[in-house]
Amino acid sequence: MNLFRRLGPVVASVLALAGCASVERLDAASDVHALLVAIRDDDKAAFEAHVDRPALEREIGTRLAADVAKPNADPTLRAIGALLGPAATDIAGDVLLRPSVFRAVAEYYGYQSGEPLPGRVAIAGVLKPMGDGRVCATRKKDGPCLLVFTQEEGVWKLSGFQGDASMLRPTS
Repeated sequence: MNLFRRLGPVVASVLALAGCASVERLDAASDVHALLVAIRDDDKAAFEAHVDRPALEREIGTRLAADVAKPNADPTLRAIGALLGPAATDIAGDVLLRPSVFRAVAEYYGYQSGEPLPGRVAIAGVLKPMGDGRVCATRKKDGPCLLVFTQEEGVWKLSGFQGDASMLRPTS
């Protein structure tokens, strides 16, 4: 009985948190955690297993094309964009879709190397349903979406990046 009194509030807190997190978000949180581990450990194979590369390459390519088309775009950037054309998407995908690049995004969320990663319930707390079967990760509970995840064949994969493109840079 004494043990129950000591653990009762802890168990109630865990159950309350789990009740707040939908099954979809809890399910996605396991794969988001696996992606964070892959990023932390620079595990390219595990990273690829949790990333929808074609979807991210399309999104990055579209954003690059839009940046190059802006009237105030740097002339050198415009020339490079015109020269590379559609190949820019492939190049950007090869350069930007790596664990070391997304480490900067993880750091933005507060995940520092050498510190333990949050558990599934904590991750589920910053995931929000987007209404179309996808979930997105926010920095704060009601903050804007930054990373978008889509379920494919039972695995939640990173399929979109809505943050500032300057965050996509390799870290040491």
